[in-house]
Amino acid sequence: MADVAPSELTTTLHLGLGAASDSPAGVLDEFLATLPQADRSVIEEIAQSKDKAMLVVNRGSNVGARFLITSAGVTVGRASSSDVFLDDVTVSRTHAKIEKSEAGFSIIDSGSLNGTYVNNNSVTGQHLLNGDRIQIGKFHLLFVSGRK
Repeated sequence: MADVAPSELTTTLHLGLGAASDSPAGVLDEFLATLPQADRSVIEEIAQSKDKAMLVVNRGSNVGARFLITSAGVTVGRASSSDVFLDDVTVSRTHAKIEKSEAGFSIIDSGSLNGTYVNNNSVTGQHLLNGDRIQIGKFHLLFVSGRK
């Protein structure tokens, strides 16, 4: 068997979410500053809502893509039926789901191959806060919500 460089293994995918700011809200503010005013306005409107949230792709393919999350929640994956469709082999077909409860929104990994990361930590389930950085496969997303 030929030696394979670690960078070629998809199971060691954790790419890191390094950013200039350590605070989730600071990362979100930095990203918003790079967007046109029309895009900022849409995202800031969601940040005022208690019943809706949004995922925004801030690194990887489709930077700037936005996915609305309502009280019904969303599925995240590579399957075309996913509410948040992330088209890359590093994403499992049914990778994760985001659910809403009285306490707010939570992300739950669905047994994905490469895992789900929130603020650089591997998680199987995690309550989400405004500005949290989520990594699913090679996609880096920011969670936007009015709940702190």
